[in-house]
Amino acid sequence: MPWFPRPRYLVPMIVACALFMENMDATVIATALPTIAHGFGESPLRLNLAITCYLLSLGIFLPLSGWLADRFGARIVFTSAIVVFTLGSIGCSTVESLPQLVLARIVQGMGGAMMVPVGRLVVLRSIPKAELVAAMAYLTVPALIGPVIGPPLGGFIVTYFSWRWIFWINIPIGLLGIALALRFVPNIREARDEALDGAGFGMVSLGLAGTMFGFENVGRGILSNDSVTALLVGGLAFLAAYGWHARRVDAPIIDVTLLRIRTFRASVLGGFLFRNAIGALPFLTPLMLQLGFGLTPFASGMITFSGAAGALFMKITAPAILRALGFRRVLLLNTVVCAVSIACYGLFRPSTPHAVIIGVLLVGGFFRSLQFTSLNTLAYADVEQPKMSRATTLASVGQQLSLSFGVGLGALLLHTTLAVRGRDALGAADFSPAYFTISAISLLSLLFFARLRDDAGAEISGNAAAAAAQAAAEAEPSE
Repeated sequence: MPWFPRPRYLVPMIVACALFMENMDATVIATALPTIAHGFGESPLRLNLAITCYLLSLGIFLPLSGWLADRFGARIVFTSAIVVFTLGSIGCSTVESLPQLVLARIVQGMGGAMMVPVGRLVVLRSIPKAELVAAMAYLTVPALIGPVIGPPLGGFIVTYFSWRWIFWINIPIGLLGIALALRFVPNIREARDEALDGAGFGMVSLGLAGTMFGFENVGRGILSNDSVTALLVGGLAFLAAYGWHARRVDAPIIDVTLLRIRTFRASVLGGFLFRNAIGALPFLTPLMLQLGFGLTPFASGMITFSGAAGALFMKITAPAILRALGFRRVLLLNTVVCAVSIACYGLFRPSTPHAVIIGVLLVGGFFRSLQFTSLNTLAYADVEQPKMSRATTLASVGQQLSLSFGVGLGALLLHTTLAVRGRDALGAADFSPAYFTISAISLLSLLFFARLRDDAGAEISGNAAAAAAQAAAEAEPSE
């Protein structure tokens, strides 16, 4: 018997805490890079390797997550991921040079690559489908709060404490997560006796690493244009080679045939387009507030934090909204609302009252969080349990790629705007074209959401009216 009552959503909350640690750490270091660079006697641009190598590590090890979870059990792999991430954090807090920091960040990336998909898999296999929307809401909030709270927290720590505290704060969270995961997370696994698809793993890992690293450096001036182009072309070539390979083996490391499922395809491909826009926001908005409006990093962070408040409020309202409207209607309407809110960012100017900016960010945070909860839940509505680990791996790969593409897209749009206007320094108005463009890109996801049935995911959303109407329509004799 448990030594205290086990709440219904204890497992999702444990997973959410681990995901929050990973998401926050991925962004908090960006604010601290100049300070760390000064301590090492390095250029801040060279310290960017600490971020890009983390992304490379994610891209390399993400494809392994589903196979490992089925082979050794979700609890063992998830707990091991937290251990690896915590050890990487300890390493980051004790390094004395750039090469040591890069190595420690690679170790962190190995743990992070396992935490996200395996943590989601634990929730999918331990929560009934009828309660999945509420459970997934816990996993959506960390993904939104982490990138928002990271920059102001990083600025506060490096201003008033040592930059090493950025990594030390992960240690107690990691130790608590390990203890709770060992106690409460079930070690669910599926029979999967096939050998690891080594060739496929090599192709898809190199492909993901190349494309993620390439898009992360688009428009930043850190790598030459030829280097970025080579990374992108090489990465896409490896991914194309994997697509050819996956059709010729019985058990590919990533099962692309899952895209034949309509709800999964809409979530992954439609979500890819939508997340491109969202991935650009944590990059564009702090730059606009600091470079365009002249705010301090801390003041900028306090304003952008309002988006996280909207995400928190969504957690308690998402089940009721989806139950009333169903997935298809929510995704269609919400996409438009989110696109409009993103476009509003492009209308901000230094004279815009901060209360107005905070209000728009608050509303935008709510609806973006609702969109993520809907997409993350709908993806698994029609996936059979034996294929759930494969589905979480593919979905996680798509999400990580889209967020990396979003950052690269944001940087490319700013670079293009400056080139067209013949300027070197960014002004407040230079951010408008970027916001308008990513708003338009997010609307392209409607092409996938519009093809959903009215009763898509009704078993999960509880939208009985849509399911009944669809059943009645199918029961009518054709003329």
